[in-house]
Amino acid sequence: MRCDHSPVVLTGQGKNFCAGIDIGSLEADFVNPSANAKCPARARERLLYKIKSSQNTISAIENCRWPVIAAVQGACFGAGVDIITACDIRYSTQAATFCVKEVDVAIVADVGTLQRLPPIVGQGVASELALTARVIKGEEARQVGLVSQCFADETALLQHAHKTAELIASKSPLAVVGTKRVLVHARDHSVPDGLDYVAAYNAAMLPSSDIQEVFKAVVKERRMPKFSKL
Repeated sequence: MRCDHSPVVLTGQGKNFCAGIDIGSLEADFVNPSANAKCPARARERLLYKIKSSQNTISAIENCRWPVIAAVQGACFGAGVDIITACDIRYSTQAATFCVKEVDVAIVADVGTLQRLPPIVGQGVASELALTARVIKGEEARQVGLVSQCFADETALLQHAHKTAELIASKSPLAVVGTKRVLVHARDHSVPDGLDYVAAYNAAMLPSSDIQEVFKAVVKERRMPKFSKL
């Protein structure tokens, strides 16, 4: 994913954000993956490679240098939840629907939802959604913390998502990309490890032209700071 210069707003094209996997495509990989293979081990290795490739595709969102904002309209099922949980900020319409769908097709979700959803909504809520495949709408998604805000319609949703992206883009790019990096690290590590990480990060990155620009603009010239691109 190329996002070198500004935050990204991720939306779905059409009436849904992501309706999930095509069920018909599952047969070759999951129903009988070694049916046409002379060596079952090679068939399993190909399946492992495919799963890991899918994981890497979703993780590319999380690894994006700049923050990624998900703007969800319509259905966000299965892989859609994988996608939005890899994003940094999530918004939706009130009518949007969310579902961790995999148990309904006899699959263990394997490209990120089970790893990323619990820190977002809590272990109990994540377990209920993943084990039941219960569909929730935008307001409930907001209540459990899956989305930060929900909006009456898609127009209001996109306006707010882009406004948020513009606000983030006005900040120091070094501070923004560093804050994202530290937040992702903190999710997967203990508090002491996270504190060590951010201390080392700031010790290396704090002497910057961005800090000089903030001091010059705010303290001396009473204006908004202007930052150069990374």
